[in-house]
Amino acid sequence: MNPPRVFVSYSHDSAGHKKWVLDFATTLRNRGADAVLDQWDLKPGDDLPHFMETQLATADYVVMVCTEKYVEKANSGEGGVGYEKMIMTSSLLSKIDSNKVIPIIRQEGTDHRPTFLKSKLYINFSNDSELEYSLDDLLRVILNAPLYEKPELGKSPFKPLESARPDRTSDGVKELMKSVAKCYERREYDYIWFKSIVDMVSMHRLTLDKYIEEAVNKGLLEWHGNDAINITTDGVNYLETHEIIGG
Repeated sequence: MNPPRVFVSYSHDSAGHKKWVLDFATTLRNRGADAVLDQWDLKPGDDLPHFMETQLATADYVVMVCTEKYVEKANSGEGGVGYEKMIMTSSLLSKIDSNKVIPIIRQEGTDHRPTFLKSKLYINFSNDSELEYSLDDLLRVILNAPLYEKPELGKSPFKPLESARPDRTSDGVKELMKSVAKCYERREYDYIWFKSIVDMVSMHRLTLDKYIEEAVNKGLLEWHGNDAINITTDGVNYLETHEIIGG
């Protein structure tokens, strides 16, 4: 995997600032980013516009060191003379993918950025005591090594339950199960007689037979011979879920 190529754009505000940018770019290279800087890669006699356009076209990222002077010149669209033309302007930015431009702030008490970058998030390098934290933030972006990776989307823990659907007033299975529960309160054995259910319900015998068959198919009831019925574990759960009996 090729190291990311990073073009550093800045203004020559002072000898001190120029030295800071040199140290900054050196640190990027020492930590795995292929930083491109005019102090290394441009020499007297080279064509400055060609150098700018070539580096912008081949860079994976463009780091803009925003000082007050840098922002002023970028907004005016005038690079001045000599190396001041290293400043990015909106006309230069239009030739590249703006998503790869990262503004960093190197100012005293302000966070000014060129007008065409106002909406972009920046990294603050103004406080030298927090330089390592700022470098960490920047390098994690450039090296594609986020501190926190977005977790994979999991499956929903909820499953549709038969009992979760609203009951109809005429839900015959529920009425049947209510009768079964009452019969179990009076039972003498581990099962209940089919005749007891017939006597308990108010529905027609043919309708009762239909709902008993449905309850058996659902696993709520099971036949005990030809004349008796057992309630299954699923049937007890059904009674509890529908609050027919206490949990």
